[in-house]
Amino acid sequence: MGDLKHMVLVKFKEDVVVEDILKGMEKLASEVDSIKSFEWGQDLESEEMLRQGFTHVFTMTFGSSEDFAACQTHPSHVEFSTTFSAAIEKILLFHFPAVLVKAPAA
Repeated sequence: MGDLKHMVLVKFKEDVVVEDILKGMEKLASEVDSIKSFEWGQDLESEEMLRQGFTHVFTMTFGSSEDFAACQTHPSHVEFSTTFSAAIEKILLFHFPAVLVKAPAA
């Protein structure tokens, strides 16, 4: 089996300082060794009807289910989860085995 992806789409509450959340996510990714990669992005041009209020996406890559479980119990993740959860108005989460169809160009 290939890598596991953990993808989260969110709409933040109006009073949230999103930059602070992004810094926290980047810090978390740097502290948890079981995270192979971390990416995030903000929707720029989708029609509201299509994005349904979601504004940001976060994707983490793990090598195995055990690596994902290690992340979930890591003290940095446990601590940041409270902050992240309190900032969210709406969330959609996927956890899935990656199926690579076309590798990135080298």
